[in-house]
This record gives sequence, C-alpha cells and structure tokens, in this order.
Amino acid sequence: MPSHDPRIDAYIAKAAPFAQPILTHLRALVHASCPEVEETIKWSMPCFEYHGILCSMAAFKAHCSFGFWKGKLLVAPEDDKGQAAMGQFGRLTSLADLPPQQLLQAYLKKAMQLNEQGVSVPARARPASPRPVELPPVLQQALAATPAAAAQFAAFPPSAQRDYAEWISEAKTEATRTRRLTQAIEWIAEGKRRNWKYESC
Repeated sequence: MPSHDPRIDAYIAKAAPFAQPILTHLRALVHASCPEVEETIKWSMPCFEYHGILCSMAAFKAHCSFGFWKGKLLVAPEDDKGQAAMGQFGRLTSLADLPPQQLLQAYLKKAMQLNEQGVSVPARARPASPRPVELPPVLQQALAATPAAAAQFAAFPPSAQRDYAEWISEAKTEATRTRRLTQAIEWIAEGKRRNWKYESC
C-alpha cells in the first residue's frame, strides 16, 4: 500500500479544479514507478523522496508544474521546457500537456538510479565578480522614500536585489508594476527576500 502524506491530499483538494486531475495523475504515476517513494512537503509544495529528493509538483492559479530534482542530468534538451515554468515540462494546464506516460516513467526510473548511486548535480561555477544590479527607477525612488526598506535592501546579496529588480521590471502593465512595487517595499522592509515563502522550509 503506497504511503500517502495527508498534507498532499489537502494540497490537491485545495488546488484549482483544472489542477486536481493533473496532480492526482502525477502522484499516481510516481507511486507506480517507484513503490518505495515517500511523500513530503518542501518549499510549500509536494515532493517525492527516494534516497533523496526525486521530484516535485506544484499548482498555481493557471498552471501546474512537475520537475525532477536532478533534471539537468536526465531530461533530454528537446523535452526540457524549464524556461516556461518551474520544473522541466513547462506550464501544465491539462493532462494533455504532460509528456507521454512511458517517457515520464523512463525519466522516473533514471532519476531513481541517480539517487541510488548518490550522483550529485554539479554546482554551477560562480562568476569571478557578480554583475552589477540595475534597479528600475521606480524601485530606486520607492527605496529612497522608505529608509527602513533601503537599509534592508542594501544588506541583501546581489542575487536577492536582482530578484526584486527583475520582478518589477518584467511587469507587463503599470497596474501590475505598482502592485508589485508596493508588495516589494513591504517585504523588503521586513527583511524578506523575493522568494522568502520558499526559503522557510
């Protein structure tokens, strides 16, 4: 009998109606491919472990994602749609968006082997010096008007500063930019990085 974490039952139940069949299908596929898999919640999303983290799935407002922890070592370049969403398979909005079941099962088996063998993903080489962070003018102005946030922001590493700068710069509309800017200043003043929700687990 597969081991099911009730927190994942609750996660799927709370997901949008379009997402529930996708998450249920992926969960069943993982268990069928790896009967010894263990379920857990990490970074606020369902994760599956087998000799370490195997894969994870997540539901968002308009799409789901699914990805392997060591995806760079096993997913073929032609199958990797990681630029479109978290994970390696792009924005999943229906079961039809999933790769063929046999392909996913093959990747799951390969991921299991990598974990059994203790293979690690090579660390990315760090640049000799970090590239300068270019702040959008609206963020500069908002920080200048909020000393508490400016002090916290200055203490952030360049990567955290860049996350906020890009989030605001990538807004498609003025309304979205204003909303993101307000949220950013609030989080920064509290010493929170852009992805603080996922850093607490």
